[in-house]
Amino acid sequence: MKFDLHTHHVRCGHANGTIEDYILAGLEAGLQVIGISDHSPYFYHKEDQPSPGIAMARSDFANYVQEVLRLKEKYAGKIEVLLGMESDFFPQYIESYKKAYEGVPFDYLIGSVHQVGEVSIFNRNRWKNLNEEQHIEVKRSYYDLIKQSARSGMFDILGHIDAMKGYYPAFSDIPAQTEIDDTLQTIAECGVSIEINTSGSTKYVGGWYPSDAILERALHFGVNVTFGSDAHLPSRVGDEWELVEQRLKEIGFKHWVYYRKRQQVIVPI
Repeated sequence: MKFDLHTHHVRCGHANGTIEDYILAGLEAGLQVIGISDHSPYFYHKEDQPSPGIAMARSDFANYVQEVLRLKEKYAGKIEVLLGMESDFFPQYIESYKKAYEGVPFDYLIGSVHQVGEVSIFNRNRWKNLNEEQHIEVKRSYYDLIKQSARSGMFDILGHIDAMKGYYPAFSDIPAQTEIDDTLQTIAECGVSIEINTSGSTKYVGGWYPSDAILERALHFGVNVTFGSDAHLPSRVGDEWELVEQRLKEIGFKHWVYYRKRQQVIVPI
C-alpha cells in the first residue's frame, strides 16, 4: 500500500500545479492513496489573505474543500483521494482554527509549527549572533510548541518535527535530548502520528525530517509514523517512498499509518 499524505498546490502561493495535477502524479507514481493537504489560511487574521505567498485566502477555503471532495468522487476506484490540510499551530489562536474546521469532512489534519517567537523556522538569519544558551532556548521553545500541538487534540499528524534544520543543519547538534524525548513521549500518549517528510532533501540539510536518531527514539516511545513528500511540485509526489519504507524496516518499525475520516489505517511494512 503506497500513500502520500502531504501535498500542496497553487492556492498556497508557493507551490505549482492544481490539485488534479497532484492526483495524476500520484497515479503515475503508483500510489493507492493520496492526501491533499495545502497550507491553512490564517483564520485569525483580519485580512482575507495577509500572506499570499505562504497560505491560501480564507475566502478560498470552502472552494478548496469542495474541489478535493469533487476529485475524490471523480477518481474513486482509481486512487483514493483524502481531504487533509496542513494547519499552522499558533496556541494563542487555536480557537479560530477549531471554529474554521467545524463540520469539515477532513480525513486528517497535519499540525505544523512554522514559527517560533514570531519568526519563521526557515529564516536563515534567525541564528545569527545567538550564543549557545540562546540556541538551546530556541530549540526548547520549538519542541514545547510541538508538544502543545500534540496535546491540543486538533491533529492526527504532526508535520516535519525537526524542520528547523532545513536551512540550518547545525540545529540537529544543539543539545536538547530531554526536550525531544519528552515531546515524543507526549506525542505517543496523545495518539498522534509523526510524518517522515522527504522535502528536507530539497533544502540545505539534504535529508528527511525527522532524523534517523529521532525516528529511533520515536519507535522506543511507541510513536506511529506516516509518510509525506511535502510536494510543492507534482513531480515530487511519492518522492523516496521506497527508501523511507526500507529505512523504517531497518530501524525496526513493523507498520506505518494513514487516515480516513480521522481514523487511523494501519499499513504493515
